[in-house]
Amino acid sequence: MSILSGKNILLGISAGIAAYKTASLVRLFIKAGANVKVVMTPSSKEFITPLTLSTLSKHPVHSSFTNDDDNAVWNSHVDLGLWADVFVIAPATANTLSKMVNGTSDNLLLATYLSAKCVVYFAPAMDLDMYKHPSTLNSFNALKDFGNIMIPATSGELASGLVGEGRMAEPEDIVAFIENDILDTLPLKGKKVLITAGPTHEAIDPVRFIGNHSSGKMGFEIAKAAANLGAEVILVTGPTHQKVSHALIQVFPVTSAQEMYDSVHTYFKNVDVAVLSAAVADFKPKEVASQKIKKKEPTLTLELEKTKDILASLGEIKKNQYLVGFALETNDEIENAKGKLKRKNLNLIVLNSLNDKGAGFKNDTNKVTFIDDKETITEFKLKSKTEVAKDILNKIIEKIDA
Repeated sequence: MSILSGKNILLGISAGIAAYKTASLVRLFIKAGANVKVVMTPSSKEFITPLTLSTLSKHPVHSSFTNDDDNAVWNSHVDLGLWADVFVIAPATANTLSKMVNGTSDNLLLATYLSAKCVVYFAPAMDLDMYKHPSTLNSFNALKDFGNIMIPATSGELASGLVGEGRMAEPEDIVAFIENDILDTLPLKGKKVLITAGPTHEAIDPVRFIGNHSSGKMGFEIAKAAANLGAEVILVTGPTHQKVSHALIQVFPVTSAQEMYDSVHTYFKNVDVAVLSAAVADFKPKEVASQKIKKKEPTLTLELEKTKDILASLGEIKKNQYLVGFALETNDEIENAKGKLKRKNLNLIVLNSLNDKGAGFKNDTNKVTFIDDKETITEFKLKSKTEVAKDILNKIIEKIDA
C-alpha cells in the first residue's frame, strides 16, 4: 500500500500535448489506493477526453463552472479545493502557470487552485524555448515562493521536434516524486517501529492448542498508523485473519510465545519504538504430545509452565527505545497497570478493561487509558481501533520529539 492510499487527489489538466499521459497518471493514483477527481481547462479536452478520465477515476470530470447539459448545476471550485488532500496540476502549461502566479481566474481549474487549502504540485510541460524563457522561470520561482511544489520537467524529444528540457515528467515519476515528498514531511520518517499483534497458540498436541480471543486488529491498526506517519514498521503477528499491504510494513508471522520472543529479540536492538500489543499466552503445556491425544478418559490433566515474558525482557535490555505495553484488566485497573509499567520498565502503558463495553478482544472499538512513566493518566472515550491507534502514535511522537 502506498503512502497515497486513502488520500483525495485532485488532478488539474491544462492544454498541452502531455495531457495524453494523464490517463496513465490517474490509473497509477488509483492503483496506489487514492481517490481521484479531475478538473480540466476547456482547451485541454482537445488533447484527452473527459470520458476517458471519468471512466478511469470513477468520478465526473469538471471543466466549467456549470454542467454543459444543465446550466442550473453549479460546479463549486471551493468544494473541489476543500475535498483535495493533494492537488496536482499536470501538465502545467506556461499559460496556466502565468495565470496561477497572477491570480487570474478565468476557468474552473484556476479558480479551484485559488481555493485549494492543500499542498499543490505542478508538473510543467512546454517546448524548450518556452521552458527557458525568463517569464516562465519567474513563474516557477513565484509559485515555489507561494509554497507550491514543482515536479521538474525532464529532457527529451518535444512535440516541436526539438530535443531538450520541457518534457513533462513521466506518470510513474510524478507519483514517486509525490510519495517521497510526503514521506519526507512525516513525523516518523526515518524511524523504525516494532509492533506485535494477535494471540499466540501454545500446542497441546499436533491438532490442539491453548490460545485466546485476540483478533490482532489493534496491533494491525497501530502498524498502519505508524506506516502512514512515515515509519518503517516490523510487524510480528500471531495467528490472525487480519491482513495489511503497505510498502513500509514488513510482516513476520509466528505461532507460539517462544517464536514471538525470538522474533522480537531479533529486531528490537535496531528499532526506535516498540509497541507490544499482542496477547501472548502466559502459560503453555509443559509437555507437547507428539500424536493426537485420544478421547479415552472423561478428564484430561495438563501441566502448564510459564512462557517467557517478552515485554519484561525488552524492558531489561532497552537503551534508547521507547517501549509501549498493553494491560487488559478486570479489576483494580489503574493500580495493576501502574505496577506493570514499573515492573517491566515501560515508557507508556495502554490500559483497557473488560468491564468497559466495546473494549477488548474481537471488537472494532476500544476504550483506553494511557499511563506514562511519570504516572500521568490520560483517559479516552470509546473510539474505533483506527482512532485509538492514531492516539497511541500521537502520544509516542509527542514523547520522542520532546
